[in-house]
Amino acid sequence: MVRIGYTMMTEQAGPRELVDHVVRAEQAGYDFSVTSDHYFPWLRSQGHSPYAWSVLGAAAQATSRIPLMTYVTCPTVRYHPAVVAQKAATLQLLSEGRFRLGLGAGENLNEHVVGGGWPSVDVRHEMLEEAVEIIRALFAGGHVNHRGTHFDVESARLWDLPDEPPPIGIAVSGEQSCALAGRLADLVIATEPKAGLLESFDRHGGEGKPRVGQLPVCYDPDRDTAIKRAHSQFRWFGSGWKVNSELPHPDAFEAATQFVTPDDVAASIPCGDDPEDFVEAVRPYAEAGFGEIALVQIGGESQPAYLDWAEKTLLPALRDAFG
Repeated sequence: MVRIGYTMMTEQAGPRELVDHVVRAEQAGYDFSVTSDHYFPWLRSQGHSPYAWSVLGAAAQATSRIPLMTYVTCPTVRYHPAVVAQKAATLQLLSEGRFRLGLGAGENLNEHVVGGGWPSVDVRHEMLEEAVEIIRALFAGGHVNHRGTHFDVESARLWDLPDEPPPIGIAVSGEQSCALAGRLADLVIATEPKAGLLESFDRHGGEGKPRVGQLPVCYDPDRDTAIKRAHSQFRWFGSGWKVNSELPHPDAFEAATQFVTPDDVAASIPCGDDPEDFVEAVRPYAEAGFGEIALVQIGGESQPAYLDWAEKTLLPALRDAFG
């Protein structure tokens, strides 16, 4: 059985709208939700980037059933891992145990704002591993002192701890991140339906752990309108994470995607209102072994109509196809 999730994409809607959307997603019957954590949108046309943790706190109070998850937070540059641990523990309490902490090595787009340069990918993975060590130590209770290669922690303690700490997920895109996730994560996160990523995760200790995927979709009764919106706001998606993690500003993504055509986008993102197109887009994730798949509806203003359609048409079609 595949669980279907809803994405609160902070790059395309304001904070109050995001909370309204996840409330409606809960009503529509989504199995879980995830939230991006950005300082900048990918492209100026998306037009938003509120603070994800405030949105999640409000969502925890406005909903009662739907699980919440960061997809993903970088706990190394913009945030110190000791602060991430405090935020995650608090959100687990506010949500009464519905929160999972998704972590990743980050993107220059968001992390550059605090200065200090953007480390190489090897260093970013070292920092992520050390950050997870600190977060888990704080989740365990007591005072934590840490003198590491990248971080120091001075007599830190979380005074408000949930009975069960949030599970930790780690985003993967290649062998190195899969090895890190297999050793350290409670679940794995990916945005590509590559069975090889999950096989590598399993080899490094991840066998039997949950795996969460994500893919963009663009519903609209008029397919041409959907394609136009997807091209305007999501043409960056096909560049791959080796590129996406390095570019520092929306203008850089504009330049990098200037030759991507609407047809290119329509070939990789289901657009329109035929549920079978959406089912076929989900299928590679299910066949690769993802048990949870979060959909990203492109366009903040399109969310209410999409959620109505999803409740009546899309979610039943996906459950018919995947259980």
